[in-house]
Amino acid sequence: MEIHHSVKVGEGVKIGKGTVIEEGVVIGNHTEIGMNCIIKKGTKINQDVIIGDLTILGKSPTANRKMARRPSSTLTELTIADNARIGSHVIIYKGTIIGKDTFIADQVSIREEVTIGESTVIGRQAMIEPKTIIGSNTTIQTGCYITADTIIEDRVFIGPCCSMSNDKHMASGKGLHTGPVIRSGAKIGNNATLLPSIIIGENVIVGAGAVVTKDVNENSTVVGNPARYLKKDGDN
Repeated sequence: MEIHHSVKVGEGVKIGKGTVIEEGVVIGNHTEIGMNCIIKKGTKINQDVIIGDLTILGKSPTANRKMARRPSSTLTELTIADNARIGSHVIIYKGTIIGKDTFIADQVSIREEVTIGESTVIGRQAMIEPKTIIGSNTTIQTGCYITADTIIEDRVFIGPCCSMSNDKHMASGKGLHTGPVIRSGAKIGNNATLLPSIIIGENVIVGAGAVVTKDVNENSTVVGNPARYLKKDGDN
């Protein structure tokens, strides 16, 4: 175990063997940190947080010459609110905020400048890219890919292996990068694909395997490839 002398540790904190905690980290009361974790400089962990083994918190992003969108050099420090639960083999980058009572399962990757609200669940092996906003009481299940620049509001359900994109021109250097917007109460089925810039309205249901290429009106259901509105009994 290696803990920098500047680290502030609250009462009743438990830290596992082999964990490294860098300078300026703040750890709230009754937090538990597993074995062989790395807590990077300046990370703020509030009270009653549980962190699994082999997790990295506060990682700085890197880039190469090919990348058109380079990470900011002025990221704030990672902040994790009270009662968050973070699994093993998780990586969460700087500039991100994790809300109160949020659950993050094993092997999740959360990039920089992501905000996650309260009481949200992020399933195993999900990938959340930069500059994404996720609301409260939302569930993102196993193996989902949430592209950068996405907005997901409150009480949304996203089924396993859903995939999203934010670049209409596929790395050609043209246009802006804009991910989907998913409004409150929407439900997205397993293996659905959401294309860039689309808006999924409130309380929409997207069927399993659907490929959504256009905006979807609130309180409706779409299915298929490309996704089309599902008629209800009595519709013409």
